[in-house]
Amino acid sequence: MCFGNCHRVRDRSSSPAPPPCSTEVFAVAGVAWYSVVVVDRAFSDAELAGLYDVLHPWERRGDFDFYLPLIMASETVLDVGCGTGALLRGAREAGHTGRLCGLDPAGAMLEVAKRRSDIEWVLGDLASVRWDRQFDLVVMTGHAFQVLLEDDDLRASLGAIRSALTDDGRFVFETRNPRARAWEHWTPDHVVEAVDDEGVVIRMAHQVETPVEGDVVRFSTTFTSPRWDRPRVSRSTLRFLDPDSLSSFLSAAGLAIVEQFGDWNGDPLTDASPEIITVARRG
Repeated sequence: MCFGNCHRVRDRSSSPAPPPCSTEVFAVAGVAWYSVVVVDRAFSDAELAGLYDVLHPWERRGDFDFYLPLIMASETVLDVGCGTGALLRGAREAGHTGRLCGLDPAGAMLEVAKRRSDIEWVLGDLASVRWDRQFDLVVMTGHAFQVLLEDDDLRASLGAIRSALTDDGRFVFETRNPRARAWEHWTPDHVVEAVDDEGVVIRMAHQVETPVEGDVVRFSTTFTSPRWDRPRVSRSTLRFLDPDSLSSFLSAAGLAIVEQFGDWNGDPLTDASPEIITVARRG
């Protein structure tokens, strides 16, 4: 399973919180109260980043086969939270000749992505860059959308994405449907195993912090390998927005929903759907 790759913490050391204003966006201008990107260890540790595609291979994922045709049909594409760049690299290998750009705050992940030099790789987040109507398609895959924990982060991120879209561009992303309660399966007995290029077995297991309250889920991921003297633990936090809340945030950012699906086969969104896959445009 794939998770978002960073979360944000708030520095409240110097002043009270301002009104909500500001994604994966952003700093609140003019006050010492700001968002700080905290990249999970799974993505900041160079060795773990190098194992990401081994643990999450294309053939085990449903999302890449869904997104690839959309990318191939678009001249200019921005992948927000691109990670190792596997999706954009796959598009280039499939013959995409236009502009492909990957944005990610995890330097270790981008070092893997940069093995392919005919794609733009940008270290940062939507707060550190600004694009004005440059992309026909913006995507967020691997449930990266769920790392946007704060309302103002969501508002600012969606605003930045809208600005990056051409007038007829599309923003396509997914977030897990909270009604499916996917986190209940993130338990130590659901271990993911993979073999690296040297034939060494890597194991990955998750443990959710309980009780889960509201729409935020906190969990740890433990990686083990016989080549290490101890396990490596990465801690993460994700937000699970329901369809109505998601629609409200999109509308407030000037984005209109074109289509929504409940799984990677393109089935309709229902209460039992595992995903909320959304295609949106400028409103």
